[in-house]
Amino acid sequence: MSIKVSNGYLVSVAVVAMFAGSAYARTSHHDLNGTWTLVPTRSDFAGEPTIETGTVTINDREHNITISRSFTFDGANQTNSFSFTTDGRENATIRDGKNFKSKAKWDGDILLVNTTQDAATTSERYELAPDGFLRLFVERSGHRPVTLYFQRQ
Repeated sequence: MSIKVSNGYLVSVAVVAMFAGSAYARTSHHDLNGTWTLVPTRSDFAGEPTIETGTVTINDREHNITISRSFTFDGANQTNSFSFTTDGRENATIRDGKNFKSKAKWDGDILLVNTTQDAATTSERYELAPDGFLRLFVERSGHRPVTLYFQRQ
């Protein structure tokens, strides 16, 4: 009798662990939700123009992902700001008279965004760093990779 109880107990523990793991995976996507402010002193711009200020807002709700970004570049008196929404399919958008296509998807706890404009591809990886900062890796055709760090606003 005690063998059946312990087997039942082990099965119960395994089921609870499975559901807890899947619940954690779902809620970890939402850990990126919110507005994040750039920490320029911690970021690596890899020789690209330094971003003086910047914010990223991520909203993932029921597989609809909205990403809004605003960056002001040092010395260029230039602000780059745009927002797009995707549901995991590739979406085409026109911004400033230029076409670009973007696709966002989750790879575990990492939000991947691929954007193509004028045959140039930009890949972005948004993830939580172990210290709670948002880490954004940006790879663009013909450029060195950039790593940006953001703190929750």
